[in-house]
Amino acid sequence: MKLKGNLVDVYTEDIYPAEVTFDRHIKSVQKLSEEQSLYILPGFIDSHIHVESSMLCPSRFAEAVIPHGTTCTISDPHEIANVMGIAGIDYMIQDTHTLKIYYTAPSCVPATPFETSGGVITADDIDYLFRTGAAVALGEVMNFPGVVTGDKDILEKIAVAHKYGKPLDGHAPGLSGEDLQKYIEKGISTDHECISLEEAREKQELGMKIMIREGSASRNMRDLCGLDYDNCFLVSDDLHAEDIIHGHIDALLRKAVSYGIDPVKAVRMVTINPAEHYRLNSGAVTPGKCADIVVVDNLSTFSVKKVFIDGKLAAENGHVLFSVNPAPLESTFSVGHKKPSDFAVRSISDTATVRVIKIIEGQLYTKAGKAVLHCENGVVLPDIDHDILKLTVVERYGHNTIGTAFVTGFTLKEGALASSVAHDSHNIICVGTSDDTITEAVNTIISMKGGIAACGNEKRFLELPVAGLMSLEPVNTVAKTHEKVQEYAHELGCTLKNPFMQLSFLALLVIPELKLSDKGLFDSQTFKFTDVIV
Repeated sequence: MKLKGNLVDVYTEDIYPAEVTFDRHIKSVQKLSEEQSLYILPGFIDSHIHVESSMLCPSRFAEAVIPHGTTCTISDPHEIANVMGIAGIDYMIQDTHTLKIYYTAPSCVPATPFETSGGVITADDIDYLFRTGAAVALGEVMNFPGVVTGDKDILEKIAVAHKYGKPLDGHAPGLSGEDLQKYIEKGISTDHECISLEEAREKQELGMKIMIREGSASRNMRDLCGLDYDNCFLVSDDLHAEDIIHGHIDALLRKAVSYGIDPVKAVRMVTINPAEHYRLNSGAVTPGKCADIVVVDNLSTFSVKKVFIDGKLAAENGHVLFSVNPAPLESTFSVGHKKPSDFAVRSISDTATVRVIKIIEGQLYTKAGKAVLHCENGVVLPDIDHDILKLTVVERYGHNTIGTAFVTGFTLKEGALASSVAHDSHNIICVGTSDDTITEAVNTIISMKGGIAACGNEKRFLELPVAGLMSLEPVNTVAKTHEKVQEYAHELGCTLKNPFMQLSFLALLVIPELKLSDKGLFDSQTFKFTDVIV
C-alpha cells in the first residue's frame, strides 16, 4: 500500500512531502517535490493509561480511541488486578482487540497494606508476567515510602524487573531531595505525578522521564509547560468515557499546541519518545517499523482522517472499521446489604472536632482540615450547610470492614453518591448527607454488583459488571448513562465537574494528604492511620 502526505519526521523534526510504502511494516519512504494536503504521523501512543478508568472493557476501549489516532497504549492493569489478581490481567489480555495494548506488571497490588483488596500480585507473579511476555515494564511503583525505607516486598519486585531488563515506571508525588534520589537509584525512570514545574525539573535533572498528565481528574499540562520535551511523554492516566468521545491523544496534542508547545515536539512526546523508552517497534514512520500510521489534516487541530495499525486501515473519518464481541466476566462481589448504624461515627460529647478531607478540584491530592460537628444520640452528624459530609468505604471481598470519615468539597444538599470504582482496591466508596442516604446508595451498588449511583428522590446508575469497574457497552452508551448520573449528582447539589472521578480517588492512600480506606482514615504524609475525631 502507498500513502502520500507531508511526513512528520520525528527523528529530524522536519516536515516534508513523501510517499510511504507499507504492508504490515514500513517498506520505504520517498521524498516528493510537491506539498501535500494531509499529514502523515506515526500512530499515537498513550504511555500511561488505566483502561479500567474509562469504564470500558479493553475491546470497547479500542473502539473508542482508535478513531482518535491512538494505535498503542502502555497500560497498568492494577485496577482489575486489585480486584482479581492475575486472573484479572488475563481477562484484560483476552479482551484486547485491534489496539496494541502493552500491559505492565502491577507493582503494588494491593497498593498499601492499609486496605483490603480482592487480589494480590507477588514478585513471583511479576516474574511470570515477564517470563511469558505478558508485560513490557514494571507498573508504577506507588509505594515510594517503601522504596525509600527499603521495604523487602517492593524491592523484590524491583529486582525481578531488573532481572528481565524491563523499564520501571514511577509514582512519586511531591518526592524531593535525598528521598527522591534514593527512589531513582533503584532504577525507577518515569513519573506522572508532577504538579509543578519545579518538581518536574528536579526529577528531570536526575534523569527521569516526565509524563505530562492531562486526564479527567488531574490536569497538569499547563503547569508543566517549559520542560525539556525530548524527555517527556503526554499521557492521560485516567480518562472517562464522556471525555474520550471528544478526543484522546489527539486532544492532548491540540491542547499542547494551544499552550505554545511546538507541534513536532508534541508529536514526539506521543510517538518516538515512549516507543524508544518501552522498546517498541513503532513510534516512527521509517523502514522496518510497524505500519502504525495516522493521517491528519493539520498540526493544530490534529483532525484524524485515517488510522492504520500494522498496515491495516482500522478507522476512517471517525468510524472504526472492525467489530468487537466483549468477553463477559463473573461477579467479583461478596458483600451483604448494609444498615444506617454501620456508618455511624460515635462520640459521647455534644460536639466533636473531626478531621476533614478537603478536595482540590481537578487534582488527585487532598488537604487535611478540621471541623466542629454536632452530635445526637451519641452519633456525630454531618453539617450540610457548611459542606461537611459523611464519607465511607465498604469492603466488598467478604471481610465486612467499613471505614468512615468526613469530607468537604462535594456540596451535596441531599442524597448520596456511591461507586465501586475506588482506587486502588475498588471497595465501595460513598459520600452522603446522612447515614440513611449512604445506606441506600451503598446497597444500590451491592444489588447491581458494581457500578456508580446517585441516589436522592430518584436513583440514577451505571452498571459496571466487569469487576465492578467496566461496562460491556459501547463508549457512547456508557458516556450517555454516566453523564445522566453525573447530571443528577449536580441536581443533588454537587458542584464538582467530575464528582465520581474525584470520589474514586479519595481511597487512594498513596496520594497526600488525607484519604480513607475500609480500615480507617489515613494520613498519607506520615503513612499511618489517624483518628477521625481529634
